[in-house]
Order: sequence, then C-alpha cells, then structure tokens
Amino acid sequence: MGEAKLFTKLKEATKTIKQEVMTVYFIARDSRTPPFLKWLALTVAAYALSPIDLIPDFIPILGYLDDVILLPLGIWLIMKLTPAEIIQTNREKANALSSKPESKTAMVVIVMVWVVTAIAIVFWIFNWLKL
Repeated sequence: MGEAKLFTKLKEATKTIKQEVMTVYFIARDSRTPPFLKWLALTVAAYALSPIDLIPDFIPILGYLDDVILLPLGIWLIMKLTPAEIIQTNREKANALSSKPESKTAMVVIVMVWVVTAIAIVFWIFNWLKL
C-alpha cells in the first residue's frame, strides 16, 4: 500500500513540475517580463526540456541530482523574481494548455511521419552510396 501512495505522490510532483516548467516558458515569452528574467526563464525552460544534462543521468546518484536540485531551484528563483500578475497570467496559459485532450491518433500520425522519414533517409543514403 505504501508503494502505491509513493507512486501517486511522485506522479503528482511530476505533473506539478511539468506545469511549472510550462509556466516558466510562458514567462520567458511574455512581453512584460524584464530582459534578464526573460533570459533566465528561457534558460531554465530549455534546461528542463533539453535531453542534455549538466551531469549525465548514467552517472549513479549524481546524474539525477541536477534534475532534482537545479530544476526546482531555477523554477523557484524565477517565481521569486517575477511579478505576481505575470505569473498568474502565464500559469493560466499553462493550465489551459495542459488541460487540452491528448490525441492518440495525432501521436500515431506523428510517429508514422518520423518512421517514413527515417526509412526515406536510409534509402537515400543507400542510393547515394550505391550499396
């Protein structure tokens, strides 16, 4: 029973972090955001969405520390430095975006486009190399 509760809490924490990253991204794009804060917010959002980490995830324990410490710290800093009305407006945008329904059909179409593109590239390379 304890594992299910832990899993539920982790799932909620992940959703909260995802919402906050989207809010930070919208703060970075807001015209009312001061330039330095805009740059900082864009950096935090890019770091959160980037597959490249400061410390690679394959390094035991340390690999995940940057995700567990740096990302929440960056989000916290942005939220402290940003005026409340900008946060509120952009949090509403993030909530509206995340509440949109997911389309499995769109996901399948996108995956198929990538697969067809990959196959076309492989055929093009083989044809170019005349293998």
